[in-house]
Amino acid sequence: MELRTLGRTGMQVSPLCLGTMMFGIWGNPDVEESVRIIETALDAGINFVDTADVYSWGGSEEIVGKALAHRRDEVVLATKFHFPMGDGPHRSGNSRRWIIRAVEESLRRLGTDRIDLYQVHRPDPETDIEETLSALTSLVTEGKVCAVGTTTFPAEEIVEAQWVAERRGLVRFRTEQAPYSLLNRAAEAATFPTCERHGLGVTTWSPLSEGWLTGKYQGEIDLSRGRQAAHRANFDLGLTGNRLKQHTVAELSKLASEAGLTLMEMALGFVRNHPAVTSVLIGPRTREQLKGLLAAAGTVLDADLLDRIDACVPPGSVLNPADAHYTPEALADPARRRRAGVGSPVPRPWERRGPSAPPRR
Repeated sequence: MELRTLGRTGMQVSPLCLGTMMFGIWGNPDVEESVRIIETALDAGINFVDTADVYSWGGSEEIVGKALAHRRDEVVLATKFHFPMGDGPHRSGNSRRWIIRAVEESLRRLGTDRIDLYQVHRPDPETDIEETLSALTSLVTEGKVCAVGTTTFPAEEIVEAQWVAERRGLVRFRTEQAPYSLLNRAAEAATFPTCERHGLGVTTWSPLSEGWLTGKYQGEIDLSRGRQAAHRANFDLGLTGNRLKQHTVAELSKLASEAGLTLMEMALGFVRNHPAVTSVLIGPRTREQLKGLLAAAGTVLDADLLDRIDACVPPGSVLNPADAHYTPEALADPARRRRAGVGSPVPRPWERRGPSAPPRR
């Protein structure tokens, strides 16, 4: 498998990155099977593995650590912090207090002395970005972290972080991990151009749009259990955006069939095609799923097919706003738009930060 340079980190990574959110109680609770999936991915040439402390509440990191016990130096290992890892105000967020504790816990679970790429899982409006970058700079200086990045950051916050790092002499974010698929092209409008201007490597997640681009959601969708119940806004056909997604998937399936491809092949080929994208996260739950993803990932789309895709899903568009996976605090919290004393009490920061359902990547 070819290797690509991850931004300006100097690290060489495969164009596919193994996402591990599905390993543990959130997906595949069979630890040994999950370890075998990781080993299969490494044997196939993937050298980039991405996890997060919050995945299966630490279980994913432990599984990754077990799988890499004797292969650590083969792999560029990435993890993340931000989402709640317990009750109270100091077990989440982007503060120095939490970062210095979170990294030690991740290092212990991963069974390693360093994290190659340590990523901020989401923005934290309660913490100055200088505070976050200062803490991350300390970790890089201590050798616990090699490079730092962001996940699902708006373009303007990426720019602010670059500005602060330059003027304060702090470590820079070197990567951004953005949601990107045929059904969610929002990153093309500002995030990708911003990353290219600042030399950031781009990894993307949810290339199959949470299963929509496998073609499995063609009829009614059961919202009573599983991912569909946890993330109703992304699957409820009572919402206009999801009905539009279902219609668009049918149109995209026709394009893929006419090109002699499966929908999944076209979806993965599309994401890999963008020049800003360094590596695409795939998140299998079983070895069978991994084998299917590996087989589809080498697909190359010609210019005519890409033009037809653009006509079906305009560049920079997102069919359902919920698929953006991040809502700025100014929009998410009504109290931010109302003067004091009007409306409901303002929830505490960590209560706003903590989702009721497991976060996406």
